[in-house]
Amino acid sequence: MLVTLAMTAGLTTGGMSDTAQWQGCPGGLPAPLECTSVQVPMDYGNPGGSKISIEVSRVKATGRRRGALMMNPGGPGSPGIQMPLQMAQSLPKSVTDEYDLIGFDPRGTGRSAPVDCGFTPGQIDLGAMGGYPSPDGSIAASVDHARTVAQRCVQDSGPDLPYITTNNTARDMDRIRAALGEQQISYYGTSYGTYLGAVYSTMFPQRSDRIVLDSVNTPNDLWRGTFLNFGQGMADRFPDFASWAAAQDAALHLGATPDAVRATYLGLAAQLDQTPLPTKAGPVSGNTFREQTREYLYNTVTFPDLAQLWQAVKTGDADAVQINPSLQVILSGATAIWCNDAEWPRNIAAYQRDVLRNRQQYPLTAGMPAGIEPCAFWPYRPAEPVTRITDHGPSNILLAQNERDPATPLRGALEMRKALGSRARMVTANAGGHGAYRMTGNACLDGVVTAFLTDGTRPDNDVRC
Repeated sequence: MLVTLAMTAGLTTGGMSDTAQWQGCPGGLPAPLECTSVQVPMDYGNPGGSKISIEVSRVKATGRRRGALMMNPGGPGSPGIQMPLQMAQSLPKSVTDEYDLIGFDPRGTGRSAPVDCGFTPGQIDLGAMGGYPSPDGSIAASVDHARTVAQRCVQDSGPDLPYITTNNTARDMDRIRAALGEQQISYYGTSYGTYLGAVYSTMFPQRSDRIVLDSVNTPNDLWRGTFLNFGQGMADRFPDFASWAAAQDAALHLGATPDAVRATYLGLAAQLDQTPLPTKAGPVSGNTFREQTREYLYNTVTFPDLAQLWQAVKTGDADAVQINPSLQVILSGATAIWCNDAEWPRNIAAYQRDVLRNRQQYPLTAGMPAGIEPCAFWPYRPAEPVTRITDHGPSNILLAQNERDPATPLRGALEMRKALGSRARMVTANAGGHGAYRMTGNACLDGVVTAFLTDGTRPDNDVRC
């Protein structure tokens, strides 16, 4: 059955009037998920110009409904229409009773005018490694790759590419809010989704209800600062795995102490720098090994898989090597956001200097956080300034953060906390991994977030769990 939502012009950003119809979702996504689309301008500076469709999904509240909880899984570049279905299985009943869970494919991703940089699978794999320098620290190969990616994205994505930005995604979110008939909307975002949520609540402060930002991105030095934080994130998180592996040395043989496990990692990476291991999935280089290790650290439940990878590399057992598909298969959409949102340095020599310095400071990531990206060769300049995150607006934001997050480290979360000032409170967990709420089993943090979503209570001060 189709449910029609009529909207008045007064509810929409820029005065547009639309209707939306809910129906089954594309791609065989099962009930109770239902989908619709919302028409938005490609260029909000020209609202009468071309339109695109934003794919939107919903899992309806199962009890006495208080509103809608929009969500974003991060990335950038990650489609989001499946997220309500996934979150409906993990959120407490008290939350799913009260909220319609709303997902969407952000512009440039999934079924919402996706960006296509024309990558082959091999180029996508290379893209995930793009920021890593050569074993000797040279960025010459990375420079060539970054330049090629930028040229290919512009060539294959067409004239609308510059409009794939976080600010425009936030404007799309407000169109979705209006389509739902909501005067205000609550929000749960993870990783990049925390920055998106902060931008939305800054651009539309009076339309934001309860805002939860989980695994918090820095708002500073966009997006170069996010990449630079990866070194600290790895340094924070790696000791968790090293301690875990050392405690099981009798079975794993990766080192009897955390320091020995660290030495094993550095030794295996250096070995692969010199002689990559040929496998069915392709050669495993030192940088492939480093990136796979970093990605496996996102969740403690994958520690056994990471140990298996190390053992296979250590013994040269190519058949036992299982390469986790890169988290950057979202590369096209991510590149558009990174490069359109903010200006990046253009001085190649400066990148080389930064990489050499970063390799010394953070040897676990071998200079990758400071590496050159396609944005250094992006032909477009940002169409508008970066949205400055401040303490201006209602005090309705809760930050949730693990202390040892490999992707969005505590340091960046504290920078967001400082920027938001009196608008926010922050709850941190003595835990590792990327994703805090309902991810690590920390009952203290989970309770704080659930209470905020369900009854609006928030700690008077920041809380450490």
